[in-house]
Formats: sequence, C-alpha cells, structure tokens
Amino acid sequence: MADSTIEYKTENLEPVIQKNDILSISVSSVNAEATVPFNLYAKTTSQGSVNAGTASQSNGFLVDQDGSLQFPMLGRIKAAGLTKKQLKSIITRELIQRNLLFDPVVDIRYLNYKVTVLGEVIHPSVFNVPSEKITLLEALGLAGDLTPYARRDNILILHEVEEGKRVAKRINLNDNELLTSPYYYLKSNDVVYVAANEAKVASASTTKQWLPVFISSLSFIAIVVDRLTR
Repeated sequence: MADSTIEYKTENLEPVIQKNDILSISVSSVNAEATVPFNLYAKTTSQGSVNAGTASQSNGFLVDQDGSLQFPMLGRIKAAGLTKKQLKSIITRELIQRNLLFDPVVDIRYLNYKVTVLGEVIHPSVFNVPSEKITLLEALGLAGDLTPYARRDNILILHEVEEGKRVAKRINLNDNELLTSPYYYLKSNDVVYVAANEAKVASASTTKQWLPVFISSLSFIAIVVDRLTR
C-alpha cells in the first residue's frame, strides 16, 4: 500500500471561554513593579505535559455563573463566549486606556483544560491538557489504547456547545476521513466513549443469564452440606 499525505486544517481550533473555566492571566510590561498587582494568580500548572487525574493547579481566575471574572483594578470583565485572544485584547486595551500600564503584554492560559475517556479503553480517566490541544488518537493513547473488545467504528464524542447542551458525534477510526473530521481535535470538557463490540455484549448477557443459576446452585450445595454435617 502506497504512502499518502493527508492535509487537514488546524485553524479555528481555539475554544471559547465557558462558565466555570479557570484561567491563568499574567501581565508584563517594561515596569515590572507596576505589574505586580495584576499577577497575584498568574501561575500555571506545575507540570508541562498531559496528565491523568487532577493536575497541580494554582488559584486562577474563575469565570463565574454570569460569565464574568474579577480582575485586579479592572473589576468585572465579561469572559464567557470569548476566545483567549479576544479576552487578551480587552484586558490590554483597558490597561492602556486607564493609564495603568505602558505597552502591557497579556498572556492567558486554561488551568482546567481536560478531556474524559471512558468505555473500552485500558485506563479510562480524566486527562488534563496543559498544551490546550489534543487529538482523538492522542486521547485514546493516554487511556492506554483500546481493549480487544472495543469497537473501532463506534467512538462516541460528547461535545459541549453551550451550558447544559451537548452534541453527540460518532467517529469511525477506520474511516479515511478521520484526520479531516472537525471532531479529530478534541475541545475542553469533551467526553470520549468507546463502545464494546458484540462479543463483549454477548458475553455480558450470557453471564447475566447464568449468574442466578450459579447462585442458586451454590445455595443448594450449602444446604446439602449443612444437612450432611448435622
């Protein structure tokens, strides 16, 4: 089989900020002392790679239920629905217009960017993604790959489009168009569920049918043994 080159676009991958997101916002300028009040919660995660479970996090800026965050000296800023680039532009503009800093540089990162992988994988878990960019294949790799009972043609991705609303998309790993799918790159809070194949389902069904019989047999044996030992 000849090698082939598959082109796929990666633009427009930047997610929008959502309620309950935790952001690290750091500010720098030519006057380091003047930036101190703005960097009280500017630490990012202490680990630089994708981690399973809960990563070590500092106190960041929480986007509350009205979609705003409280920023030093600027007060409440609407953040939900914006990209990091848009929020960065707003904070930079406000710092300049209020004469708080000269030529400020604002950097924003997510502290709770995570994806969840469940179902027929070796190590189902929640994975924190400090790089803020992860593909479906990478997420499955972090979960230890698929089990022998996994259906490669039935990978369910639950993607949150807005608060309280998710869309479900089924992905076939054997599909040649996998790399060009808009769901190939996962977004924060995505849930990946790998379905079991028919062999696993049939095995579980058989076990469920025979379990009562097995338990009844054990009970009968216990009664017989009890009678014989009296």
